[in-house]
Amino acid sequence: MGKYADKNVVITGGSSGMGLATAQLFVDEGAHVLITGRDQDRLDAAQDQLGEHAIAVRSDAGSLPDIEALADRVKAEFGTVDALFANAGVNGFAPFEATTEELFDQLLTINAKGPYFTVQKLAPLMTEGSGVVITTSVSNMLGMPMLSVYSASKAALRSMTRTLARELLPQKIRVNAISPGVIDSGILEKSMPKEAAEQMKAQFATDVPMLRVGTTSEIAKAVAFLAFDATYTTGAELVLDGGGSQL
Repeated sequence: MGKYADKNVVITGGSSGMGLATAQLFVDEGAHVLITGRDQDRLDAAQDQLGEHAIAVRSDAGSLPDIEALADRVKAEFGTVDALFANAGVNGFAPFEATTEELFDQLLTINAKGPYFTVQKLAPLMTEGSGVVITTSVSNMLGMPMLSVYSASKAALRSMTRTLARELLPQKIRVNAISPGVIDSGILEKSMPKEAAEQMKAQFATDVPMLRVGTTSEIAKAVAFLAFDATYTTGAELVLDGGGSQL
């Protein structure tokens, strides 16, 4: 029997990176996990990796019909939910003067609208004492070039973490956020060539007080803490950036 035996966990954006590492942690500790993603090949690979205690569902985090269908699927599969990791998101780099309306709408839709309505639709299924964890970013507090819209979307999530935590108090649901810095999650490789991503991570590491980037397993442990163990914490943001925004 694992630490999270018979717990039901939903992870959006769970087919790769931080979401998949977190799903693996929960499965290893006995939980039943439902993950989502948009890429069917990645979902199939994640399903094979996680095994029979996981369910992989194709779902677009920025589509309200998909989110509503996800809530129906979760209810059919689990009935109730003990933890929700609203992790799905996309990155986007562009200088301010070259940012397009299309990029703006994409980032705000997937990164802000998606988590908001995911929590709204799944909250009625969540048990008393359950936890929601939302993925923000250290960019929500730093003025980082090329990331004006991405940073704004993550700052919106930081605000939502507080307001949703307040509004869900009557249901005894806690809402907290993780705020990752540079994590070797594979997200950079999705938006640029591998060599360029490696160079960027190496450069980022030199600016981190701990002189390294973080790992997805470190993120997974933080998510598990906020989802289950931090029983007297709500509305908070746990920064995971090697001290980069603090020192």
